[in-house]
Amino acid sequence: MIALYRPGTSVVHRMPAGVKLLALLAVALVVTLFAGNAVVLAGSAAVVVIGYLAAGLGVVEVLRQVVVLRWLIAVTLLTQLVFLPPLTAVTNTSRVIVVVVLAALVTLTTRTTALLDTIERCLGPLRRIGVNPARVGFVLTLAIATVPVIAGFASSIREAQRARGARFSLRAFVVPLLIMSLKHADELADALTARGAA
Repeated sequence: MIALYRPGTSVVHRMPAGVKLLALLAVALVVTLFAGNAVVLAGSAAVVVIGYLAAGLGVVEVLRQVVVLRWLIAVTLLTQLVFLPPLTAVTNTSRVIVVVVLAALVTLTTRTTALLDTIERCLGPLRRIGVNPARVGFVLTLAIATVPVIAGFASSIREAQRARGARFSLRAFVVPLLIMSLKHADELADALTARGAA
């Protein structure tokens, strides 16, 4: 797993991992339940920016996170434009950006071990029905950490295409992204198996 945590002493860094995960869940629920409300979407985006400022990361880091996601954003937007009205496609894509950038803030300001411990504690009561909190927590932590990794793959692919002077092609972008993502998943699975975690 790629360590994204950036040490710091800000109020966001000191905030318990559980509070940050609840904030992420709350924002995700709000932008989902009020999908068509532009005010709610703008307010959620403002909360994300304030979070980055409070963490001492600044607006530049917010923009950097969006830039890293640019090709995933393009794919998400283009595929939705095929089936949905433009305004709906833009709104849906904006909701994804808000949640993913906020998830990045959580990983930037929280140690992976703290995230894992918090998720395990929350899932503790489910042991009675046969759920293994350690495994579920580990999978969720991996999922959170993998989002920026996939975004990095997307950025690398587009930069390589631009270096060759190739125009943007959805097929030429998605196929290598899928291959790199599957390769990363295989390597991660092999590493986990070697350590007896899978």
